[in-house]
Amino acid sequence: MARQYTRKIIREVFVRMLNEKPLDSITVTDIVAECEINRKTFYYYYSDLHAVLNELFEIELEKVVEEYNETRTWEDSFLVAAKFALENKKAIYHVYYSIRREELERYLYNVAGNVMRNYVEYVSRDINAYEADKQIIACFYQSALTEMVLRWISQGMKDDPSKAIKRIGQLFDGNIAMSLKRSTNLSPGRWEPNF
Repeated sequence: MARQYTRKIIREVFVRMLNEKPLDSITVTDIVAECEINRKTFYYYYSDLHAVLNELFEIELEKVVEEYNETRTWEDSFLVAAKFALENKKAIYHVYYSIRREELERYLYNVAGNVMRNYVEYVSRDINAYEADKQIIACFYQSALTEMVLRWISQGMKDDPSKAIKRIGQLFDGNIAMSLKRSTNLSPGRWEPNF
């Protein structure tokens, strides 16, 4: 119990600092001073600050998996999944402009993938689409959403992303179901996605 508490405090202090300054400006010394622990305690739990960042993203992804609700639209599910990013815009911005950007990109890609795979599975429950085609459809939307979020971050995260996500949902409403139905009329393809 104490171990979980210490890890949680380290993560919380890390996020708070990340909302205040760039990732590359945060040190283990800063973290241990704020947490009122010694360096040895920090290194007992984490090998470095990047391990804290990785664990933070893993925990947030686990929340997305746990909170998935079939009754939500993919748009609502994605916004629920993006809650951490929306609540910690400066922290996300600081990670984006650090040498650890790839970890943020992987996190966003995994979040979008989880949302889209679950949604495609839900929509396909009464459609006999090929499994490979379901993977292609989910990957297409996963990639598009990830790139749009990365572009939003690179432009300073000024606009409300919920408006853009809702608009995308309105513009592409029904496309996933139509694509899945088309799959039932196609012969199995030779190309198998390897995502």
